[in-house]
Amino acid sequence: MFVVATAGHVDHGKSTLVRALTGMEPDRWAEERRRGLTIDLGFAWTTLASGRQVAFVDVPGHERFLPNTLAGLGPAPVVCFVVAADEGWRSQSDDHRDAVAALGISHGLVVLTRIDRVGEHRIGEVSAQTRTELSQTGLQDAPVVAVSAVDGTGLPELRSALDDVLAAVPPPRADGRVRLWVDRAFPVSGAGTVVTGTLTSGTLTRGDHLELRTGERSTPVVVRGLQCCGEPAASVAPAARVAVNLRGVAVDDVHRGATLTTPDTWCSAGILDVRRSTGAALGTVPEQLMVHVGTAAMPARLRRFDDEHARLALERPLPLVAGDRLLLRDPGSRRVLGGVLVLDADPPALHRRGDAARRSAALADLDPDDHIARASAEVARRGAVTRKRLRVLGCDCAAVPADVRVIGEWWVHARTHDAWRERLQAAVRELRQRDPLAAGLSRGAAVDLLGLPDPVLLDEVVRSTGLAQRNGLIQLPGLGDDLGPAEAAIAELESRLAAHPFHAPEADDLAALHLGTRELAAAERAGRLLRLRDGLVLLPSAPALAMRELARLDQPFTASQARQALVTTRRVMIPLLEYLDARGWTRRIDAVQREVVR
Repeated sequence: MFVVATAGHVDHGKSTLVRALTGMEPDRWAEERRRGLTIDLGFAWTTLASGRQVAFVDVPGHERFLPNTLAGLGPAPVVCFVVAADEGWRSQSDDHRDAVAALGISHGLVVLTRIDRVGEHRIGEVSAQTRTELSQTGLQDAPVVAVSAVDGTGLPELRSALDDVLAAVPPPRADGRVRLWVDRAFPVSGAGTVVTGTLTSGTLTRGDHLELRTGERSTPVVVRGLQCCGEPAASVAPAARVAVNLRGVAVDDVHRGATLTTPDTWCSAGILDVRRSTGAALGTVPEQLMVHVGTAAMPARLRRFDDEHARLALERPLPLVAGDRLLLRDPGSRRVLGGVLVLDADPPALHRRGDAARRSAALADLDPDDHIARASAEVARRGAVTRKRLRVLGCDCAAVPADVRVIGEWWVHARTHDAWRERLQAAVRELRQRDPLAAGLSRGAAVDLLGLPDPVLLDEVVRSTGLAQRNGLIQLPGLGDDLGPAEAAIAELESRLAAHPFHAPEADDLAALHLGTRELAAAERAGRLLRLRDGLVLLPSAPALAMRELARLDQPFTASQARQALVTTRRVMIPLLEYLDARGWTRRIDAVQREVVR
């Protein structure tokens, strides 16, 4: 299906033309039909000779209903611009032209209506005038077709021209994330809430779980049913007019401008950095504006950086990405001021003096069509960002920028990676110099020091530094078990215990070797000693040697028998047996006896 919105001055025959092409009445309200004036959006559809199905969104032409007009044009990929041959270009033609330009609509055709009232010369004049007026829009090369909806003149040619235009429209992504701008919501007896809109990306399927976004609020909903052009459908691909029956939301909670989106795939954007695309220089527009995008319209405040770039603060967040086009309107005069292109839907805060000027320069260098450069800029600004987050921000490039390193799901800028590496190396060296007994920097401390967004990044950073990891600690390479100034004393103690494994040194012996609690703890972390209690140390091999001797005893055995077998003291034997009990190597039978667990 293809979706085409009408545009043009009031009473130039837009609704009459849609009625002639489709055989359907686009005016939905009795008041519209009574007055012969379109007030709100109307909908109709037909099938062309090629088999292409086309749905029309008929918009009001009167200036009082311009917000409704913009809601119809906002999501439309194709426009049918209508000018009456007898009246020619008029004031609302200007507004609709400016809207088409601001919204970046580049596919469509021009229809000169009511040619039954004029001669060939007049048709030529209006055609030339219309060409001139549309020369600065995406419709500058659009075909012009002259018709009379009254007697049918030109309607076959119009259908053929429309077929040709639609054939040239690039297909939208059916496998992308869903974003449906809601233009109507109403209850259906026995079914509940139904919303309608123009689906421009992604595919809707019955049973889908989506998010309904209404300002600050996001509600999970389920698609109970779908209709496309009045017919039930199991799924609907873009671009299409679709009615969606929702479970999980009351009709009073939905309004025009709400969106249906794929969960967790769209940025909730309330602050936008933008570039002027059409209309007045941003330095001349008022600070308080109305912003139109999709079917949404809301107040916004503009902070100008320069005539081409500015920051917009929306009254409420919307699911927007870089590349979206917004229309700016003067809320007092209803005048279309121009259009802007979203460059960043999640821009940095501006706090320091000079931040605005620096941001303006950065935006001026940004090419929104260069996806690799945009991705590079996003990664550079954030330091590290996941691929999923980049896609949410609208930077879904297949190639990895040259200045980006990929670590799992993370894209890390080379400058950030270098800074992490240098900071970690300096911290480990400083720790070693300050405390030679420290076995290294803990992983948790390293993550906090570097401000890593995910601990999984630490392993890659450590590898790139050449530092070593041991027992969850990061240390200088080549240190092994070296304990700095305590090394000689620990080596002496190891030698004594190697000769007599269960002759634990007394407190005086440790004091003579200048081995205190910190030194013994460092030796234990390095795997050089085993501390059974404070001040009671053996070699790490002592428990295995003890088990070998205890297994030779008659079972069960007493602590005294174990002490005699190991040729040690009760001061050593009791803590050692408790250590073996705790590991399940020996088992207490009663208050006196134990046995080896086999």
